Amino acid sequence: MYTALHLQRKLKQELARGEVEILVVTPDPYMTYQPFLPEAAAGSISPRHVVVPLRRVLGKCKILIGEAKAVDHAKRTATVTTLATADEGTGAIEFVYDELVIAPGSISRTLPVPGLADYAIGFKTVEEAIGLRNHVIEQMDIASSTRDPAIRDAALTFVFVGGGYAGVEALGELEDMARYTSRYYHNIKPDDLKWILVEASDRILPEVGEEMGGYAIRELRSRNIDVRLRTRLDSCENRVAVLSDGSRFPSRTVVWTAGVKPAPVLAATDLPLDGRGRIRCTARLSVAGVDHAWAAGDAAAVPDITSRTPGAECAPNAQHAVRQTKVLAENIAASLRGDSLKEYAHSYAGSVASLGLHRGVAHVYGRKLKGYPAWLMHRMYHLSRVPTFNRKARVLAEWTLAGLFKREIVSLGSLEHPRAEFELAAGGRTGLHPGAGRTGAGSGRGTGNGRGGAPGNGGAGREPGKGSGTHPGTRPETRPEIRPGEGTGSSDRDKRPTDPRGT
Repeated sequence: MYTALHLQRKLKQELARGEVEILVVTPDPYMTYQPFLPEAAAGSISPRHVVVPLRRVLGKCKILIGEAKAVDHAKRTATVTTLATADEGTGAIEFVYDELVIAPGSISRTLPVPGLADYAIGFKTVEEAIGLRNHVIEQMDIASSTRDPAIRDAALTFVFVGGGYAGVEALGELEDMARYTSRYYHNIKPDDLKWILVEASDRILPEVGEEMGGYAIRELRSRNIDVRLRTRLDSCENRVAVLSDGSRFPSRTVVWTAGVKPAPVLAATDLPLDGRGRIRCTARLSVAGVDHAWAAGDAAAVPDITSRTPGAECAPNAQHAVRQTKVLAENIAASLRGDSLKEYAHSYAGSVASLGLHRGVAHVYGRKLKGYPAWLMHRMYHLSRVPTFNRKARVLAEWTLAGLFKREIVSLGSLEHPRAEFELAAGGRTGLHPGAGRTGAGSGRGTGNGRGGAPGNGGAGREPGKGSGTHPGTRPETRPEIRPGEGTGSSDRDKRPTDPRGT
């Protein structure tokens, strides 16, 4: 979205005269500001305020809700499927373009862990964030109502895999929320909740430095969060998390945040890729050795001309991605007008991370902050970066109201399956797997496409969800687990260039 936003500003006169046209191909009509997902999951921000409607923001662009399946740059064509493709029965649409900007972002990088695809959920989309919030509260409901100690223990055990920004911030916010929520349960105490963070390396949050990363570990452990370094998830089959250190934890919740990889659509292009599957680019953000093609964000391997290390590339994080889009738009406009292009150069400024309400760490321009000051810096920085004044005002208003009133503890799992109640009333099958909850419908989103907000971007396709029916006329039990593709609204797709929070 950022590239198209800057581009419509730079080409304002050309667009008004009808000399150029900007087509944005995107899987969804909105862009998600990912750094706010943990707070959305915790209930501090409304889900609709962490997304930006593209049609409103990109008023000078044409928005096409669809997915780029392939790009043949030699022929200047992009193959796109839309929401109407299946109903039309005519196959994908082929668009001819003059300039290509590809910025589909990234998707979750998964490993062949037994049970991972069946029982885990990611944390890259607003659907996953809200689904996870609902799921955590539902697990507390299950634990409160069951008389089986084994079911109670599994329901109150939450395993997060990955000690980067997404995993640590999601864990910190959700633990905060669950701890607060437990006061409204007569038989659940905060100490009954078991939170486990699994990280394969020897530290968490490497972007904030070793000292601040160490502080983050101490802070999490002081809240009774089990942080396990140099440890991997070996299996999560049958709802049992098995770690490489031999530990076994029956758990109904496994959250996978262990890294990202380039969107699959990049492999379906004839553009040059590096060893990690990213597009090779020049410092001007043009595709290396190719004319009329541009890239930015996680999809692009851009030389870091500010580094003293030969061959260094810009890290695939938000700090670079957002700034790259501005330079990219300027260079495209300059190219169309016959002007000279500029090189992208930005020295890493530092990073901020939240560890929950009023807790955080920061390492910015050599200065180290922790606790409340770091948390406040984290909020103010991302408030300044979220697109549009409308969203800034709404988020600030919600933060203000959250400080005046009690935290919301409602689980709205029924939003994920809106037709379930009607199907039950009509005597039809609910399409749920056994025990999937009274709010279950029969389909959902599967894994796997890249997202972005730039002309010509796209990702791989959606996959219908799966569901196994309950007996007609019976009321399903409360959902005991999150199963990707079974009406959870979960997806491994990214809507913006990256996840890591930089300043």
